[in-house]
Amino acid sequence: MRIALIADAFPPSRSSAAVQMRDLSQELLRQGHEPTVFIPSPELGRSWNVSHWDGVRVVELRSTKFREVNYIRRTIAEFLMPLFMLHNLRKSPISNERWDGVIWYSPSIFLGLFAKALKRSSECSGYLIVRDVFPDWAVDMALMSRGIPYRLFKIVERYQYTVADVIGIQTNANLPYFSALPRRKEQRVEVLQNWLSDSPVKDCRISLQGTVLAGRRIFVYAGNMGAAQGMNILLDLAERLKVRMDIGFLFVGRGSDARRLRNEALNRNLTNTVFFDEIDPSEIPGLYAQCDIGLVALDVRHKTHNVPGKFLSYIQAGIPVLANINPGNDLVQLIENEAVGRVNTNNSINNLVFQAEALLKEIEFDSGLSERCKRLAASRFSPARAAEQIVIALRQSDVSAKEFNN
Repeated sequence: MRIALIADAFPPSRSSAAVQMRDLSQELLRQGHEPTVFIPSPELGRSWNVSHWDGVRVVELRSTKFREVNYIRRTIAEFLMPLFMLHNLRKSPISNERWDGVIWYSPSIFLGLFAKALKRSSECSGYLIVRDVFPDWAVDMALMSRGIPYRLFKIVERYQYTVADVIGIQTNANLPYFSALPRRKEQRVEVLQNWLSDSPVKDCRISLQGTVLAGRRIFVYAGNMGAAQGMNILLDLAERLKVRMDIGFLFVGRGSDARRLRNEALNRNLTNTVFFDEIDPSEIPGLYAQCDIGLVALDVRHKTHNVPGKFLSYIQAGIPVLANINPGNDLVQLIENEAVGRVNTNNSINNLVFQAEALLKEIEFDSGLSERCKRLAASRFSPARAAEQIVIALRQSDVSAKEFNN
């Protein structure tokens, strides 16, 4: 199949969306398909650019700047983004190419218009990959009220759902939300697990041997540090365990809360805690090779559910997980049923300390823990499985559409 993939990020960006679209596009190529990735590029000095990333064709289309700008400017830029992309696509040499299927990734919620244009010109089906339910999660976090901006975002969100023939959501827990939405008779919603390709252990610029954490059991958090994560409790955990000289906490990443968390650790004199800036995804296996337990944090006010990419990266590296997440999240049952870590859902620091110490004991005495983690990653969260599921859904949707129209 000739497949168009649309996202707002792709390598060299280090975001989870970029990594997932990289892995998915490369897996589609490996399976014999012809993927082309479309991304907006505010830094581009021309209308379009065509390049290749490990054999995958990447089409950059100039757009307005939508990152590292204030909230109002970002909102306007994202509303305009698909219009700029369509305008600049028409100037490119591939404007008349046709596709057998269109896949797009959300967030962002604003790419539905671009996806619809490609679908319509090619008369093909579209698969929407939904990784978070925006703007509802922002309301849950009290980052947004249900005022006019929220209503505008809801219109955009609902519009992109109407464009999709199949919607792939992260967990069963989100099915009730999507089942309640009005949709076409032939439209389907299914669970599409997250995915992450297996990467070899390479050199990592972070070496714990030269830090205060040398020789300790390491709890690591690698990824975005923002409002959605609710990471204050992780610093509380580090503070409560500061008396244990055999334990250390490592935080690696970026995000809106990264600087505040660093300053908070300094103010609390957390001598067992070290922060580093974001590193390239290829260095992550080398980082985890120095660590023992992966930390997952999601603000307990979340009412929608997801399986964070960092969870996949931890278990793929064979390290168990300590999670502080919202009640009812499917990740709770997954971790407990597969015995790959410990979970806290009541946001109690006392219980989190208990779970952390229990997991440290498990590491010492459960020789099969690391292998269980790796097996789970390989069996349920592989790019091969995700690519096969999406291709099957696109083909079935095409058949259903033809039968429906006849």
